[in-house]
Amino acid sequence: MTLEIAANSLESAQAAQAAGAARVELCTALEASGLTPSAGMIARVRERVALPVHVLIRPRAGDFCYSDAEHRTMLADIAHCAASGCDGVVIGALTPDGKVDTARCRELVDAAGAMDTTFHRAIDLCPDMPAALEAVIALGFRRVLSSGGAIDAMAGADMLRRLVEQAAGRLVVMPGAGVSPDNIALLAARTRAREFHASAKVPLATRMRIQVDPELGMAEGELRADGERIRAMVASLRTAVSA
Repeated sequence: MTLEIAANSLESAQAAQAAGAARVELCTALEASGLTPSAGMIARVRERVALPVHVLIRPRAGDFCYSDAEHRTMLADIAHCAASGCDGVVIGALTPDGKVDTARCRELVDAAGAMDTTFHRAIDLCPDMPAALEAVIALGFRRVLSSGGAIDAMAGADMLRRLVEQAAGRLVVMPGAGVSPDNIALLAARTRAREFHASAKVPLATRMRIQVDPELGMAEGELRADGERIRAMVASLRTAVSA
């Protein structure tokens, strides 16, 4: 089984590699459910991390109905990822009525070329998830990240298993959201999924030594992937495979 870690920094990506993860989804702003990382971060991770690197292409927080300008930004970011030698991109777009925006997604997939493609958790906003899955498959995506339309993957485990069965090997259904060392083995058993996504994030204390008014909202420590949490999840998956 495969564990992908949402890495929001070079340090998080290195922790994922050292702890035995199989892949990183590189992003920033985990507190906003992830946004596109900078060119500098992509370059540094490509230089220092040997794991496959999939880059999240999400130009802003909020919904997944994008303007023409935002769509062009996403295409430019995908082109940069291709030129930087990234292994994959994590993309997606919806129409205002909660369907997969096939026209825009087709352009995104075409721009990705030979890179791996994952449709992100935009699918969890679709009222008809089985129909959305068929649209994602028809577009040629290799993977879809989902919580089963629920607040976390455990709550959506029944839908995730339904999507795994529906996909029938045509693409990978990868549970994500709230995946932890405590539930990953049970999640694997309940969903029959083979790939899993987690951030394994823990808050770090701020490096600042001065007293700052917390209402300013700019003095918190960073979030970072925790190697011990990742190791525990990798171990749980190995145990699940051998059981």
